[in-house]
Amino acid sequence: MVAFIIWVATADSGPGELDDFAGCLKDKGVIFYGAFWCPHCAAQKARFGKSAELLPYVECSTPDSRGQLQICKDKNITSYPTWDFPASADPTGLATTTTRLTSEVELVTLAEKTGCILPERK
Repeated sequence: MVAFIIWVATADSGPGELDDFAGCLKDKGVIFYGAFWCPHCAAQKARFGKSAELLPYVECSTPDSRGQLQICKDKNITSYPTWDFPASADPTGLATTTTRLTSEVELVTLAEKTGCILPERK
């Protein structure tokens, strides 16, 4: 008996379109705080497609969705999504403290705040 394995390439194989961009955000020290049950967090991740798995994401919710993990309490995260940009991520070099945005953030805004290159979407 001979067995054959057929491998079919799909659109999901290979790197994500925004892998380098998500990696740059992480390298710059940017942090995306969210909760698994948050629809705005899901929408924010969806903007990255399959590259979302590379985001510098911190889950804030307890598994039962009734509380917040200590790491997020310590950072005073009060809404989701929350993005923190350390001063070192500022491409102008003018920032002296961490900047925080508490909403869904456009990809172009993330690029502007960090100097990370946003590829043209296909």
